[in-house]
Amino acid sequence: MTRASLDKQPHEVASMFDDVAANYDLTNDVLSLGQARLWRKEVAKAVGARPAQKILDLAAGTATSSLPFAQTGAYVVPCDFSIGMLQVGKQRHPYLPLTAGDATKLPFRDSVFDAVTISFGLRNVQETDAALRELYRVTKPGGRVVICEFSQPTWAPFRTVYTEYLMRALPPVATAVSSNPDAYVYLAESIRAWPDQPALAARLQQAGWADVAWRNLTGGIVALHRGFKPTD
Repeated sequence: MTRASLDKQPHEVASMFDDVAANYDLTNDVLSLGQARLWRKEVAKAVGARPAQKILDLAAGTATSSLPFAQTGAYVVPCDFSIGMLQVGKQRHPYLPLTAGDATKLPFRDSVFDAVTISFGLRNVQETDAALRELYRVTKPGGRVVICEFSQPTWAPFRTVYTEYLMRALPPVATAVSSNPDAYVYLAESIRAWPDQPALAARLQQAGWADVAWRNLTGGIVALHRGFKPTD
């Protein structure tokens, strides 16, 4: 299995990420022209982790995204369904409690986490709405969700250029830096097929999240969505 299809069969997606695990973080830095690190910083600010809080970092991959939360003194659980990614993450960060788990059937009790977050992983889940409901289930009342995901650039001319980059420039760049360039063709296709900012906000609300809002990063290439679990 070299890539997944847009019906996002879990075994296909997991196998694809297993294949690219070793160089995944480096490849992302190259393909995003260095923006990936800036996006991670913005996620950390939005989550606002504090000492002793419990944070779920879903689709954490190699746990690079989990490090800013751990550095605040929070207890962060990196969770992913790619065993290959988790193995690489455990080698690099043996002190973190990396956990295998399916976003639609999380292996955690109800109302455990003060905050839940997922970066660049929600669009790879076969059942998006089920994942949003699961994140809601494991969050404490009053807790928060932060979703960082590729979205739709807000300026039409830039949106056209961006789409051209995704489908034409990204595959040859991925060929140069990735062990599995076909995987990045799938990623480009999944970005193009993903809902825009208002559509994702509506799905969060349908899953029960309140006070949903979003903020665009890099002209809307990426959007940060945030919501809260009601205390009632």
